[in-house]
Amino acid sequence: MEKKETSQKRKRIIMSFFGVIVTGFCIGAFQKANLGADPFTCFVTGIASLFHSTYSTFYIIVTGLLLIGVLVVEKHYIGIATVINLFFTGMAADFMKHILDAAFPAPVMGVRIVMMLFGIFGTCFAASVYFTADLGVSAYDAWSLIAANKYKLLPFRICRIITDSVCVLTGLVCHVTIGVGTVITALFMGPVVQWFNTHVSEPFLYGHKPER
Repeated sequence: MEKKETSQKRKRIIMSFFGVIVTGFCIGAFQKANLGADPFTCFVTGIASLFHSTYSTFYIIVTGLLLIGVLVVEKHYIGIATVINLFFTGMAADFMKHILDAAFPAPVMGVRIVMMLFGIFGTCFAASVYFTADLGVSAYDAWSLIAANKYKLLPFRICRIITDSVCVLTGLVCHVTIGVGTVITALFMGPVVQWFNTHVSEPFLYGHKPER
């Protein structure tokens, strides 16, 4: 039993690091594709543009403010992955954007679509991985989880659609480009994350699909 618990703990730590870093890479791909970023990126990009600052700078500021609220409402979702997310997601996004800028200075539409699809499905997969690890999530992700799991307002997939929609509307007001990638992510990220939870992340962590 102790060996099994140690193995699971190791898996959780690896999953947390993996999920956070891949999330950052996916955000960079979204930005380079320029076909509409994920909802939270729209929100942060819009706020950053108002202050003529960078995404990574305002990612830390906005996430930090959301984090304070999570600490007050439900500390369970704060952990090592939260800290990693706070400081490294923005940097990972900027790093990926820099790499893609160098590799594809003027990508054709086909390449941009591939980048967008990588951003959409990669973000869903990465979110599923570190949600399942349960060592903390980003402050933004925590709010839909709190609404679904603590207050039982609606299923997670619906709560996620609501929070993503609010971010998209905020980005729209701040004149951020809202594209097909934004709409797809806002409407389908919750259900796709749930699918990855059931069929990939939970079987990897537990060795089988947990009974519902």
